[in-house]
Amino acid sequence: MRVAQPRLRSLYARVLVQVHAITEPLTESDADTLVVGVFEGEDAAHAGLQALLESGEAKRSHGALALTHDGSRRWLLAGLGAREQFDAERARVSAAKALKRAGELGARSLCWELPAGTGEAVAGALVEGTILASYRFDRYKEPPKDESEREVTLERLTISAPTDLAAAAERARVIAEAANAARILQDTPANDMTPTDLASRAHELAAELANLSVSVDGRAAIVARGMGAFAAVAQGTYEEPALITLRYDGPGAQGPTLGFVGKAVTFDSGGISLKPGEHMEEMKYDMSGGAAVLEAVGAIARLELPVRLIAVIGATENLPSGRSVKPGDIVRTLAGVSVEINNTDAEGRLVLADCIAYAIAEGAERIVDLATLTGACLVALGHSHAGLLSNDDEWCAQVHRAATETGELAWRLPLHAEYAKIVKGTFADLNNAPAGRLAGAITAAEFLHRFAGETPWAHLDIAGTAWDLGRAYAEKGGSGYGVRLLVELASSAAAA
Repeated sequence: MRVAQPRLRSLYARVLVQVHAITEPLTESDADTLVVGVFEGEDAAHAGLQALLESGEAKRSHGALALTHDGSRRWLLAGLGAREQFDAERARVSAAKALKRAGELGARSLCWELPAGTGEAVAGALVEGTILASYRFDRYKEPPKDESEREVTLERLTISAPTDLAAAAERARVIAEAANAARILQDTPANDMTPTDLASRAHELAAELANLSVSVDGRAAIVARGMGAFAAVAQGTYEEPALITLRYDGPGAQGPTLGFVGKAVTFDSGGISLKPGEHMEEMKYDMSGGAAVLEAVGAIARLELPVRLIAVIGATENLPSGRSVKPGDIVRTLAGVSVEINNTDAEGRLVLADCIAYAIAEGAERIVDLATLTGACLVALGHSHAGLLSNDDEWCAQVHRAATETGELAWRLPLHAEYAKIVKGTFADLNNAPAGRLAGAITAAEFLHRFAGETPWAHLDIAGTAWDLGRAYAEKGGSGYGVRLLVELASSAAAA
């Protein structure tokens, strides 16, 4: 039985950090804590902070922090490392570490002085790192009875720079909050984050944002559409599956219609091919691709980017029951391709196959899908990079640039006709789980390649990056990986 929980808006309620940008010196702000960065081989621009360096109490190495006071105000001196190595990702990490130290000190307002010689990208990264690091998921925990034990949370962040960076700071705020919203979806347990709950979040966004609409199909409609692979995965659970379709038509939109596709298996037991019990609780994260797509579309609509976009999210549970799909079953997809199901735990590619074909049928001209698809990708790339595979070099390069720009890193793996041979079926056109476990991440992508056809398509296997990322701004739990990447991809498409 589901535990009664406040629904919808209360689920997404969180402390919002107000963000401001000023052109006055940081000393003119009313923040209770001021942060100044210093590069290796350079001096601090403020006398009191320079004294910390000369005494050896402060270091210039990246991530180092030193504290001093001037009256009632705190000053943090942040080591930024070598100037030539400092980029937006290092700025995010610096901001996250400064926030953690400021929180230990009880800070409620923080003002960063933009490091000299940097600009919009670093300013935005400081905002992102701060907001991402401020994320907490504690709605299921009893609040401390003693008020003094309650964690002090940051209420306001200010960026001080010689030029007006208000637009860059606001854009970063919207994107970082969207990533945190995706993390809430990820971290919420499967009993409170069913396909129906995910669809409710989509409706909530569409009701709030102009130029964004949503439609949701349930089990009967999925079957009626001929999405036999998606329906097969969903048939074992008694929870209603959801085909969630979001459409965004931005003001002044031009260029190709983008298609974002997300896997959203809200709990993956493996079905009849049951997973081992150890760490199975982490399979609530098998909807992370869908969460990223959903909240990225929300951010794109808030930013009013001039693009046309179709987002398709396939949401279901994958559970064993008397009506579950069985190893050896053959199903027919929306594209008319038959699939022999050799392993019911290779379910994500079945859901995505129908969703990719559906997105193309609905008019998507450039596709990118996100999915926690294979453990093989985690083995190959660890937690630092997602796997990137594509049938189109130009489109792949755009996705890779967006990954690099946002620090949501991806590494391209090959597609080749030799791999395509491996996914051919014995009794059907394709099989969903080739024997031998060789090149698991690549053969899974080759399976999807069949459904993308000639449409430019890129696949991001985020099995290693979706949770427990280990970065200063996203150490444990859902990482929101993909939200910032997709917004940047849409931004670059709009600018092309």
